[in-house]
Amino acid sequence: MTAPVFLVDSVPGPGETVLDGPEGRHAVSVRRLRAGEPVVLTDGRGSGAVGVVRAAEGKDRLVVEVTGEQSEPEPVPLITVVQALPKGDRGELAVETMTETGVDAIVPWAASRCITQWKGERAAKSLAKWRNTAREAGKQARRLRFPEVTDLMSTKQVAALLAEADFAAVLHEDRDAGSAPLASVELPASGRIVLVVGPEGGVSPEELAAFEEAGAKAYRLGWSVLRTSTAGTAATALLLGRTGRWS
Repeated sequence: MTAPVFLVDSVPGPGETVLDGPEGRHAVSVRRLRAGEPVVLTDGRGSGAVGVVRAAEGKDRLVVEVTGEQSEPEPVPLITVVQALPKGDRGELAVETMTETGVDAIVPWAASRCITQWKGERAAKSLAKWRNTAREAGKQARRLRFPEVTDLMSTKQVAALLAEADFAAVLHEDRDAGSAPLASVELPASGRIVLVVGPEGGVSPEELAAFEEAGAKAYRLGWSVLRTSTAGTAATALLLGRTGRWS
């Protein structure tokens, strides 16, 4: 079993360090780590420290002897998924599985056909849930570089993001809309790939037109129609394989 990962503000150097607070509590009281077990401490930005537990003190204090360092370089190409807001907890499901799969950034999108709306206090709470989910999923996946979850974007802001991408795509299940297979397209070897996942009701014609004007074409994954909470994960896996990041 690989060493569990815990998040720290800054990665410690060689020698003894203490993991406390919520992460220490999780290590001691939930994971029940004991002396001699390996751990990894990361800042979530690509740097990590390898260590061995020296002692578990109380309920929330883990003494760790740092013995080495690890690093996770910035991936190439970068993959960003623009995720329309799903209903209920399916947003957290999408964030969790995309993070575990290897996405680099997630953009919440207020599409016109979204039933869920982020406004006021609900917007702040929902965004915090997405970011917490990405953080926890990153640790579960043993990542040292966690995906960024941006602020909520409008269609206009998403179009601007697509215009700056090295490759931009909108997932679209309707073959009559001219969508080509994503599996057959030529992908860039570097830069940023931006993929748009629409809501359950689909991307509206007006949104599709705005994205096409920004340089994003319509693509499909396969014969079956996936839910918005799973399409981004499936597409991310396809892109990771085709760009060589999974080789």
